[in-house]
Amino acid sequence: MDVLSSILSFAVVVGLLTLTPGLDTALVLRTSLLSGRRSAWGVVLGIQAGTLLWGALTAAGLSALLAASHLAYEVLRWAGAAYLVWMGAQMLWRSRKGKGDADEAAASGEPGNGEWWSAFRRGLLTNLLNPKVGVFYVAMLPQFMPDGVPHVVMGLLLAGVHVCEGALWCALLIGFTGLVRDWLRRPSVRRGLDRLTGLIVIGFGLRLAAQQQ
Repeated sequence: MDVLSSILSFAVVVGLLTLTPGLDTALVLRTSLLSGRRSAWGVVLGIQAGTLLWGALTAAGLSALLAASHLAYEVLRWAGAAYLVWMGAQMLWRSRKGKGDADEAAASGEPGNGEWWSAFRRGLLTNLLNPKVGVFYVAMLPQFMPDGVPHVVMGLLLAGVHVCEGALWCALLIGFTGLVRDWLRRPSVRRGLDRLTGLIVIGFGLRLAAQQQ
């Protein structure tokens, strides 16, 4: 398999994965609807930075530790599950108090650097603390490594393809929410969205905690 064939084949696989509704989609939609485009792009860039880092770690052979070491996998799995449950619980608590992210953004105009970095950190940690992403790369990347190409370079290139597809899909999501944001940012709808997303995030955390290696 040559480099071009490897890239195209990998693009098809991760393209289908990207279009499958999941935690990343829920976070991007929720942030775009309640906090605006700038914070949503913070989440998107955080997620994609995590993806690129997983690709680099896998190509360097470091994340193979997750597949080989039960202890390493369990530590990361429980840390990720705890983080997701904590993040979902925060969303539920804010909706109960009626003080969601949108209220903070409305009070200060466009989200500042603090809100952007908070969104970026949320996306990055959500991705990095999910051992399933690392195991996916450990399982998939070797199948798309052509002979004669340095593994680190090819791993970064394939992860870059994943990042580009993810960013494009998220751009479409953010564009869509821009069309309906005025209606969806009503107080009652905001609280409902925060509760729904909080429950989804907690559900992903509980599912991660229940899964075995």
